[in-house]
Amino acid sequence: MSDRICGKIAGAWIIGITLAISPIAKSVQITDIVRLKEASPNKLVGMGLVVGLNGTGDGGKFLPATRPLSQMIARMVDSGVSPSELKDSKNVALVSIAAKISPRVEVGDEVDVYVASVGSAKSLRGGRLFMAPLTGPIPNSPVYAFAEGDVVVEDDANPTAGCVYRGAHLTKSVRANSLDEHGQITLVINDVNASWSVASMLASQINGVMAPDGPRIAKALDPKNVVVKVPAYQQDNLAEFISNIEQTYLDPEFIFNGARVTINRRTGTIVISGDVQISPTIVSHKGLEITTITPPPQPTNFDPLVRQEEFLRMDPEGRGGAQLTDLLNAFNQLKVAAPDRIEILKLMHRSGSLHAELVFE
Repeated sequence: MSDRICGKIAGAWIIGITLAISPIAKSVQITDIVRLKEASPNKLVGMGLVVGLNGTGDGGKFLPATRPLSQMIARMVDSGVSPSELKDSKNVALVSIAAKISPRVEVGDEVDVYVASVGSAKSLRGGRLFMAPLTGPIPNSPVYAFAEGDVVVEDDANPTAGCVYRGAHLTKSVRANSLDEHGQITLVINDVNASWSVASMLASQINGVMAPDGPRIAKALDPKNVVVKVPAYQQDNLAEFISNIEQTYLDPEFIFNGARVTINRRTGTIVISGDVQISPTIVSHKGLEITTITPPPQPTNFDPLVRQEEFLRMDPEGRGGAQLTDLLNAFNQLKVAAPDRIEILKLMHRSGSLHAELVFE
């Protein structure tokens, strides 16, 4: 089976590459492709100030920004300062702060935070978030983290919002309850592997390992969710029960394992983990056209059924497509700039044609 990746700029074909694809079988555990539903990321929120703006802040007439700024100055520098004395200040903006916290994050870890202007600021570009506490979204929640750092504006069309990469430092663990009121846990399959075949295989494997003599404790609700009834005698030892499920092995031929693309926006570095596949697709960006096409497998003259069976085993979802490394090689030959590479990968991930988790640093 082969793919073809072509680039076309301003109507002129630049290059055509034929790429061979070979499946990679790896040991896969359930924990590699699922998360606990009740263990979804928790949100932390806060309000703070972005300082160091080049005249694009809220302005001294916006008291919600100048008042906390004057209080900060009074506490740390000059106890006699008042908001009226900051009327000419335009380098500060009041922002809302939000962060998603995974249950796997512990005290001392750092996560991304997102900021957005709530006043009249024109841009947060070049600013730095001054240290601010983050709490849970429920009133009177404790402080779980403190956030600070340089603001990176990700969207030029929306310069009043941005991200502080790894800007929140956790000072308190965020715990989540995985057991629902029915004594069940729900396993959510990642988007790359979500399908009826994988969900059914997952439920069957759990039943075979955790309840070999019946009754069945796991069932597939849909292509993405599998519910598991926790036996009463195991509910007091839930961690061990979940650990045993997570360590159960699956047939690697049906799983896209460990697929992750990590992008560093500042340096333009792209790191690929696992076997990252891309579906047949056409991407057009700034005059550059990237096309990936997978021709159907051709049966042999000897045993066409065996050839078709082999193809279905390699690609049970019928997705086909090249590997991401092949696409990056094409980028190199076309001399595609790093910002354009990142934007194309974002578009492909958004459309579902990039079969991997996309992580930004």
